[in-house]
Amino acid sequence: MTLFVVLLAFVIGERIVELLIAKRNEKILKRQGAFEAGEDHYKWIVLLHLLFIVTLTCEVVLLHKRPTPWSWAPLSVFLLAQLARYWAIRSLGVFWNTKIIILPGARIVAKGPYRYLRHPNYLIVSVEILTLPLIFHAYFTAIVFTLLNTIMLIGVRIPDEEKALGQATNYRDVMGRRRRFIPKRPE
Repeated sequence: MTLFVVLLAFVIGERIVELLIAKRNEKILKRQGAFEAGEDHYKWIVLLHLLFIVTLTCEVVLLHKRPTPWSWAPLSVFLLAQLARYWAIRSLGVFWNTKIIILPGARIVAKGPYRYLRHPNYLIVSVEILTLPLIFHAYFTAIVFTLLNTIMLIGVRIPDEEKALGQATNYRDVMGRRRRFIPKRPE
């Protein structure tokens, strides 16, 4: 149970810090003329992430889920995803956000993991939603929220983001040949 409490506290703390960074970045960009796209679906993403934490906690605590000897594998992937998240956030700098904040005319960032993928942060979140429950054998949470997150990302979030970026920036020129989630060598 100690590992669960530590990881849960880490994830919640990480989300709070991310929201503070996102709010700061949003203010900076909006002062420069940025606008928000996809605001209608943002509340559903927040709800999805909150329900993920609640469902995971209920499944682990109420069903007495515990790590087993092979839990090191999803734990290792989860921890690597945290490093990748930091890399993605740092690479985007002021342009990183939990919302879709678009600064018209801005040059798209194509460094760090964005050199290889269009959406590394979404891949990282997807890996986290899958691996965190697997550490504790919380299969219901892993399956249901991986599916819900995939539907939200592929069906709503990414199309909204790519449309807004394509209309207001050089996104298509820079990212047009990069894959969304599977890396390939940069050209």
